[in-house]
Amino acid sequence: MRTTVTLDPDVEAQLRSLMRQRGLSFKQALNETLRAGLRTKASPSRRFIQKTYPLGAEPLFHWDKALAVAAAIEDEELARKISLRK
Repeated sequence: MRTTVTLDPDVEAQLRSLMRQRGLSFKQALNETLRAGLRTKASPSRRFIQKTYPLGAEPLFHWDKALAVAAAIEDEELARKISLRK
């Protein structure tokens, strides 16, 4: 098969070096390199597992309501500041 391949400069330099070391043509060096790369199997990545730890007793504060609590505190502070200006 004939095709056009655009190589990065560093890849071309490595191929040319392989050509000189082994006395290969560009085509032979490219095919050897591709075969070697295709033969190697990528190591399977390990699945990430999040470790969890118990935090002790039942929490007194429900974090799912944190934004509502923050808004209520902010409202109270604004009301306090307004009442001081009277």
